[in-house]
Amino acid sequence: MQQYGAQAYQQTAKTVESPRERESALLIKAAASLQNVRDEWPSELTQLTTALAFNRKLWTILMTSVTREDSALPQDVRQNVANLGIYILNETREMLLSPTNPGKLDALININRQLAAGLRGN
Repeated sequence: MQQYGAQAYQQTAKTVESPRERESALLIKAAASLQNVRDEWPSELTQLTTALAFNRKLWTILMTSVTREDSALPQDVRQNVANLGIYILNETREMLLSPTNPGKLDALININRQLAAGLRGN
């Protein structure tokens, strides 16, 4: 019964939150997943690929949405998000190829948290 309530809450939350709130929540989720890997290094190394894949997918979606012709964002904001996305994708690739330095996750975590805070208006 409790699981049904949680599912109903999640469905309701999805319908009442704004796209900005949803993006913020997803960025926080990605940051938390990466932070968990960072905090538990190297025991959570198996979760690294999963956390990086989620973050990469999220940033691919963000980059695609801001670079669309019909994006309502100002051109400079669109360019900044696209540049951050390229950086994120490059860092992700580097981490996957050589997962030896957990400190490299810090930039990914911080960027996600900062952008999430900006989307929330903090």
